[in-house]
Amino acid sequence: MGKALPIPSGGSIARVSFSIWLRPKIKNLIEKEKFDILHLHEPMAGALTMNMLAISSEQSQKKIGTFHTFGGTRLYRIGAKRIAQRYFKNLDGRIAVSIPAYQFINKYLPGDYEIIPNGIDVDLFSNAKPFENLRDGKINILFVGRLEKRKGLKYLLSAYSKLKWDWPNLRLLVVGPGNLDIDSIRIISERNLKDLIFTGSVDDHDKARYYKSADIYCSPATGKESFGIVLLEAMASGLPIVASAIEGYSSVITDMHDGVLFEPKSEESLIKHIEKLLNDINLRNNLANNGLKTSKEFKWSIIAERVMKHYLKVLNNK
Repeated sequence: MGKALPIPSGGSIARVSFSIWLRPKIKNLIEKEKFDILHLHEPMAGALTMNMLAISSEQSQKKIGTFHTFGGTRLYRIGAKRIAQRYFKNLDGRIAVSIPAYQFINKYLPGDYEIIPNGIDVDLFSNAKPFENLRDGKINILFVGRLEKRKGLKYLLSAYSKLKWDWPNLRLLVVGPGNLDIDSIRIISERNLKDLIFTGSVDDHDKARYYKSADIYCSPATGKESFGIVLLEAMASGLPIVASAIEGYSSVITDMHDGVLFEPKSEESLIKHIEKLLNDINLRNNLANNGLKTSKEFKWSIIAERVMKHYLKVLNNK
């Protein structure tokens, strides 16, 4: 369906197709397959989804869009919403994955949205086996995510370098693709960090094993997160969580119930909250147990049923 181009968006990189030659191919696909529903994720993102909306407006298919972004592309702010509105009005159903995602998109493209969160494979994470070499008596703090600036890894590295003085038995596991930013490289080099493991990109099976090998999960993202899939994965793995109190995370975690929230971009706040867990094993166990219960609300079987109900609602709306 055309070559995807990397476009900066929300502190990350979105891969979007702008191919202007897609239209005949999409039209043939829609006419041939005779779909009942076209479900488009980020329907305003690129030529593929927008062409589908334009072409299907002439057909009988129902169009549903799911919006994930929070504080993402600046195109909406500079007038692109006028262009998007032509396509947006062709949607028969609209889903936002969280309240923050809804608040963001509704500001530029107001309409009726249903909040249906992302789901996770709870069993994959709850039944995973740890890596035996990582269950050697050290206390493992885990970070999972792309090595992008907005994920806030530099704050965790800095906090870890200071925690390590009082807790020499700590180890930090960093799981995810990408390249370290300059600040993170400097912190590692200047402070000569030890017991630091970078795994790079891993498959879902091994990712689940890293969660199971950890004692505390930490997500120090600085913002522009509409949701927190990594938080749910950690909960399903039975981990206590320390996460930044950004909007996307606060909509998933209840502070001091299934995780603890610290002040974003604050090294001191992060250290304080990690120490709170290190010093209180009962708190860690309570957070982990409550997190397990929370994660079950996001099983794909439950989320899929909610999506199906939305499909039927749209199909029955003549």
